[in-house]
Amino acid sequence: MATRATLLISAILALSCFRAIASDPSPLQDFCVVDKMSKVRVNGFPCKDAKDVVAEDFFFSGLQMAGNTTNKQGSAVTPVNVAQIAGLNTLGISLARIDYAPYGLNPPHTHPRATEILTVLEGSLYVGFVTSNPDNKLFTKVLNKGDVFVFPEGLVHFQFNYGTSKAVALAGLSSQNPGVITVANAVFGSKPSISDDILAKAFQVDKKTIDHIQAQF
Repeated sequence: MATRATLLISAILALSCFRAIASDPSPLQDFCVVDKMSKVRVNGFPCKDAKDVVAEDFFFSGLQMAGNTTNKQGSAVTPVNVAQIAGLNTLGISLARIDYAPYGLNPPHTHPRATEILTVLEGSLYVGFVTSNPDNKLFTKVLNKGDVFVFPEGLVHFQFNYGTSKAVALAGLSSQNPGVITVANAVFGSKPSISDDILAKAFQVDKKTIDHIQAQF
């Protein structure tokens, strides 16, 4: 009897742990295509009637086109998540094309709901991520065409094209809607702004420096 109880408790704990580490809830049907007309708000999106689902709900065209990298960072992300493919709803996966101009940067950012796996299609990239407090250890690697690197869920990471020619990468993410928090934008470009007293103390610089940085956002 004790053995059965132990096994039952172990099974419950295992299922609880699996649920806790899953990025998105597991689907309970073949698909749940987003009903864009519904006014219902849930964690995710409501499903439209299966009889109204068409092949276009699972389709996206355009990743062959380079993104516009004429910006301050010299990079462009073309996402393909549930916003672009309604059929991704509840499937727990998405991807993105990332284009980099020479010396272009995909700046330090996090995906709060997804692990990212990135492969270089063209050029070379210097990539890295930082572990959480208190260690804040930096892991970096130079990637060439065909190389793959993983950024663990929620950790700050970046990619930099240190070369004189363009680079292209494809990223897979373990969520239909991974989200992105660009660190500099969130800290210095929030609306309303975070008090410069707070940021000056956090970064151990004077308020004039903080004001100058905030003005860039």
